[in-house]
Amino acid sequence: MATKTQQDIDPFAATESLREALAAAGIVLPSLGVDIASPALRLVELGRVRADVAARLAEVLQRGGRQ
Repeated sequence: MATKTQQDIDPFAATESLREALAAAGIVLPSLGVDIASPALRLVELGRVRADVAARLAEVLQRGGRQ
């Protein structure tokens, strides 16, 4: 399977994909968005979250995304 390079990934599509995946796990990152200040880097800004949201995100990742 070929891996995509940084230049192959649209940061807006990646942001929406991440937002949908997080929502499916019951997680909302209010500051999630594309960093428009650095378009060449194609950065996605995750932003700051409350400690309980960070703990929930860690739990979901540790379970491999399973509810």
